[in-house]
Amino acid sequence: MKFRCLGVDPGLGRLGFGVIAQERSTLRVERFGCIETPPHSVLPGRLLLLYEELHKIFEERTIHLVAVEQLFFGRNTTTAAMVWQARGVVLLSAAQAGIPTVEPKPSEVKLAVCGNGNAEKKQVQGMIRYLLGLSAPPKPDDAADALAVAIAGIALWRWNSGETPSP
Repeated sequence: MKFRCLGVDPGLGRLGFGVIAQERSTLRVERFGCIETPPHSVLPGRLLLLYEELHKIFEERTIHLVAVEQLFFGRNTTTAAMVWQARGVVLLSAAQAGIPTVEPKPSEVKLAVCGNGNAEKKQVQGMIRYLLGLSAPPKPDDAADALAVAIAGIALWRWNSGETPSP
């Protein structure tokens, strides 16, 4: 039985996404990329674009779980506010579609992918390539990060619930 997780690296200008299918112990990439919004457009229009593009992904294939990375920001509160709003669109879209969500922290993503919660970005990208049998790390970085979030989401769901969501 195939189980799909949509991983999301939230952002307003560029939202990374990756769909991973798990069948038994095998993970396979089905789709990844970025949803980009025009930087000079009004905020509501940019959020609407994210919403519409996410729903297209939900319509393409059955998604059983959405994993959205939790955010950590130091001092740039303007950027943080924009990303939080994009993240809210993702959570709302999943809720409307009736898809459960998990929200791994960045350290949990690194731990799930590399076995080390303090792994460097290059280590994570290398392990994504290895774990998913890709010839090269996915590009752009936001999409690679989203695939890592999907892997962590599957692991967190299984850890917290003791099972994989039923397709």
